[in-house]
Amino acid sequence: MCHVLVIEDEWLLAEYISDIVERAGATSIDTATTEAEAIKAAIAHKPDVIMSDVVLAAGHGPHAVQTIFAKCGEVPVIFITGTPADCHPCNPPGVVFGKPINERRVMEAFREAIAA
Repeated sequence: MCHVLVIEDEWLLAEYISDIVERAGATSIDTATTEAEAIKAAIAHKPDVIMSDVVLAAGHGPHAVQTIFAKCGEVPVIFITGTPADCHPCNPPGVVFGKPINERRVMEAFREAIAA
């Protein structure tokens, strides 16, 4: 079982990322569009992996991940963002990919994260 939390405020990208991780082995997926929704979703069902945008319409992905780590413990995180420079160095650390999404690279990173 591998539960994934996708934090992405653009619904089409959230669906695309969800599809990628499902094909790569995720067995359940929650999505959140804001920092607050992400924290609430993680508390309700702790993720095994987090896939997060950096800049959200309401909040900041890395801030959500920090709060989730503090409340639920650390898990692998993969950031997928249109502004990768805003995530170097990213706290908490994680793999950082720029948009447009390179499906093959995201899938490989996800599989490495769930194998760890």
